[in-house]
Amino acid sequence: MTQCGFAAILGAPNAGKSTLLNRMTGTKLSIVSPKAQTTRFRVLGILMRGPAQILLVDTPGIFKPRRKLDRAMVNAAWTGAEDADLVILLVDSKSGATESVREIAANVARRGGTAWLVLNKVDLVTPQALLPLIATLNAIVPFAETFMVSASTGDGVVELMDALARHMPEGPHLYPEDDLTDLPDRLLAAELVREQIFLQTHEEVPYGATVETESWKEKPDGSVRVEATIYVARANHKAILIGAGGSRIREIGARARAQLATLIERPVHLFLNVKERAGWDEEGARLRAIGLEDPR
Repeated sequence: MTQCGFAAILGAPNAGKSTLLNRMTGTKLSIVSPKAQTTRFRVLGILMRGPAQILLVDTPGIFKPRRKLDRAMVNAAWTGAEDADLVILLVDSKSGATESVREIAANVARRGGTAWLVLNKVDLVTPQALLPLIATLNAIVPFAETFMVSASTGDGVVELMDALARHMPEGPHLYPEDDLTDLPDRLLAAELVREQIFLQTHEEVPYGATVETESWKEKPDGSVRVEATIYVARANHKAILIGAGGSRIREIGARARAQLATLIERPVHLFLNVKERAGWDEEGARLRAIGLEDPR
C-alpha cells in the first residue's frame, strides 16, 4: 500500500518555512536568509517516508501586500494551501501570536479542512511560554495536532515527518521516488543568485531585485553554461550589486555557481548581467518569469 498527499506550510514572514522544508527534505530546495519575505513563490519538496510520499509545499510568508509583486506572493501562499490534504501553520515561538499570525490562523479556520500547528524555534523560548501560545492559537483554529520543533537544529522534526507520513492518504506516488522537487533548473539557478543578493547586500537591495535565467545550455563535456540577468529598480542598487571593480557581482556569482553545481552534481559556468528596470515589480511578465501568477 502506497500513500501520497500534499502538506502546505503557511506562516508569517521569517517563521522558518524554508528552513523547515530544507531540513525535512535533507537538501536545499528553498532559499533562506535572515531577512523576511525571502521566498517569493511556492516550492514543492518531495519527501519519501516509508511507503508515504509527502509533497511539502513551501509558500511565501503572508503579509499585507503593497506592490503587484506582493499581491502575487500572497496569492501564491493561499493557492498553495487550497488543494492540500493538510495545512501546517508554522509559528515563530519567539514572536508568538502576533496580529499577522492571528489573521493567518483566522483564514486557516475559514478554509476548513485539517490543520496542524507547528511551533518553530522552540529552542529560543522557555517551555512555560509555549502553553499559552498553543491555547491562544487553538482558540482560533481547532488544530488536529500540535508539534514543537526547531527547524535550525532539527529537534522534533523527525517526529513531525513520521506523523505526516502516517496522515497521508492512500494513493499512488505522483513523482519518482528519487525526485526532490518539481522546481525547474533554470528557476533554481535564479533563486540561488537571488539568495546571494539577500546575503551579501544592504537591506533595501534584495527587495528591489529579481533574477531571471536567460540561457541554460548543456555542454558536450557534461557541464552547463548559465546566463542570468539581475533586474534592479534603481541605479544605486545596480552600483551596489556590481561593487568596486565588479567585486560584489563576482562574489555573488561564485557562491551561487558553487551551490548550483553541488545541487545538480555537475560543473557550472555562471554569467551574470545587471540591468536597471524601474517598476519591474509591477510587470506581469517579470512576475511570470519568476514563477508567480499575475494578480492583475
